[in-house]
Amino acid sequence: MTELAAVKAALKTQAVETPSWAYGNSGTRFKVFAQAGVPRTPWEKVDDAAQVHAVTGVAPAVALHIPWDRVDDYAALARHAGDRGLKLGAINSNTFQDDDYKLGSVCHPDAVVRRKAVDHLLECVDIMDATGSSDLKLWFADGTNYPGQDDVRGRQDRLAQGLAEVYERLGEGQRMLLEYKLFEPAFYTTDVPDWGTAYAHCLKLGPKARVVVDTGHHAPGTNIEFIVAALLREERLGGFDFNSRFYADDDLMAGAADPFQLFRIMYEVVRGGGFTSEVAFMLDQCHNVEAKIPAIIRSVTNVQEATAKALLVDRTALSAAQDSGDVLEANAVLMDAYNTDVRPLLREVREEMGLDPEPLAAYRRSGWAEKIVADRVGGRPAGWGA
Repeated sequence: MTELAAVKAALKTQAVETPSWAYGNSGTRFKVFAQAGVPRTPWEKVDDAAQVHAVTGVAPAVALHIPWDRVDDYAALARHAGDRGLKLGAINSNTFQDDDYKLGSVCHPDAVVRRKAVDHLLECVDIMDATGSSDLKLWFADGTNYPGQDDVRGRQDRLAQGLAEVYERLGEGQRMLLEYKLFEPAFYTTDVPDWGTAYAHCLKLGPKARVVVDTGHHAPGTNIEFIVAALLREERLGGFDFNSRFYADDDLMAGAADPFQLFRIMYEVVRGGGFTSEVAFMLDQCHNVEAKIPAIIRSVTNVQEATAKALLVDRTALSAAQDSGDVLEANAVLMDAYNTDVRPLLREVREEMGLDPEPLAAYRRSGWAEKIVADRVGGRPAGWGA
């Protein structure tokens, strides 16, 4: 197989999971902005996700968020996804919206609240059993606002205890993906603030526990690709939540704010074998002012472009330059790949997959946007928190 053929083959196997919540209404802290045609039910969210996969060919799964996507029959929802060429992906828990969680969930000082939170996580594993999902994704809003508010070490003990109970419930082929976030909503301490804390808990739990890197959850200037390289080296990178930020967790389209960073991250994924391993490539973003489905399509294709450039890095030349200490040449090898216009290559890949070479144009011609505006009248549109 030629080098170019190998790059094409790799791109055809890529899978980017889209988030159900990205198809609903969302907004800022001040206002949720309604759009016409957004889904009203998890079933309609799946229908929209199917449109993304239909035009990209590399978005075969849609993640669920519980309780936002709670249904009476999860097996039926999984069959609905299958009928549309999809599968149900990661099950995302929610331990941050109930009044009981004001002072935390699994780290709360009250054992009754901790029990409620852990029971919810166990419910999510039950849903995984019904949907065939392999990943339980956990993000906790737990933290404190003031020094002395709670015992910092004690909260870590409670976190470890809760995670351990859920970990023991995981079945064969199921994983726990632990996400971290630098800050928000807590102001003083956040209970899972960084990759080191997440890694430490996962290491203690066992091989089914992996770290999720959300590209928006870091301080400005953080070298995210170093974190990726380190976690891949330790075989503890579970997946990504791709989005973009200019300041903090902005939830913008992947690759919109810093496409060079996305390329650097994807190079470390390729270098570390993560592209062919069990690393999950997921989007986690909400689109407030732009149209939902087109923004998700753009995110998927942006990830594709960064991946294609990463696959085109001449690793033999790069290694030679690194081994000889030729700093400028080593950097030039990377920059040559990054500066390559991979859009013609991706158009070829899509045509070979039997797809329209231009996903956004194909979606616009499909008439789906007009159809959902006409059909989805009445009922309660899905939105943040619903």
